[in-house]
Amino acid sequence: AKPTEKHLKEVKRIFRYLWGTVNTGLWYTKDSGFELTGFSDADYAGCKDSFKSTSGGAQFLGEKLVSWSSKKQDCTTLSTAKAEYVSLSACCAQVIWMVAERS
Repeated sequence: AKPTEKHLKEVKRIFRYLWGTVNTGLWYTKDSGFELTGFSDADYAGCKDSFKSTSGGAQFLGEKLVSWSSKKQDCTTLSTAKAEYVSLSACCAQVIWMVAERS
């Protein structure tokens, strides 16, 4: 990559924005009663070069999307079901982390 002065200017603008919003966020109390729900999916062997699958996941607190991800899987799976299991594992790990953070 060959970053230019324009790129540096835009990065500085992004950092100024982030610094100005450091205290902005979503606040939920521990007893709010929102249900944490996770969804996952996989695109089996979607990459035509490596035949690796892509995992996708979304986590909701109540009806609000609070986390999502889309990532090429690190391993090459031999079936759609195995690709789905890898995706489900990543989604479950995120949900478990979120539960631990809430307590």
